[in-house]
Amino acid sequence: MTEIVKYLPLNGEDKNTYLRYLTTTDLPEIIELQTAVYEALEDKNRLEPLDEDEFLTILEGDSLMVGIFHQEKLVAFRAFLNPAADEEGLGKDIGLTEEDYAQIIYSEISNVHPDFRGNRLQTRMGKFIMEQLDSTAYRYVLATVAPGNIPSMKDKFALGMRIYKVKEKYGGKLRYIYCNDLQLHNVGDGEHREIKMNDITGQTNLMEEGYIGTGMKNKDNEWLIIYQK
Repeated sequence: MTEIVKYLPLNGEDKNTYLRYLTTTDLPEIIELQTAVYEALEDKNRLEPLDEDEFLTILEGDSLMVGIFHQEKLVAFRAFLNPAADEEGLGKDIGLTEEDYAQIIYSEISNVHPDFRGNRLQTRMGKFIMEQLDSTAYRYVLATVAPGNIPSMKDKFALGMRIYKVKEKYGGKLRYIYCNDLQLHNVGDGEHREIKMNDITGQTNLMEEGYIGTGMKNKDNEWLIIYQK
């Protein structure tokens, strides 16, 4: 087992839950947790599971995957990935060029066991990894999220990521493409619009006009995305 990085107080217990980096020896537990999370989803399109080879690529690369353990059992994990050449095309989707690809890092996947939701574990892991990133090596943190996956959307906004595009990915599945440009400040401080999350055409039109999605809110039991430019 790799060294415990930090303890995370959970339900008043400060020594039963901890975070550490994951290694290839953790792969069976990672797959087991991903399966539990996937099977619990009402809408399976919200998660694009990784296979063993994809997890091994992450685990054998830079130290960019962490897990949270409760009483020695893996209950959450999150992985970032340094793609060789913008392999999923997320940078290209938002207008980055090949010169930018070396500075791209993906927020690749995060899973939290259904019994441990509501503890902000996804965001806590994300903030930890981003604090460790070498800002001289990476500039663009990219991720995809299915519209309607509220916890993951909130997580990306909490990590300073913004919506730059909405399009079909992964064989026709609709996805928001988020980006946090670590060298860009005061993103979207100008004119703002609020639009229903299910109005994909309207959001696409706003982005074509130069707006980016900077937040979200619930109004009258309906989710709105806040766009600014």
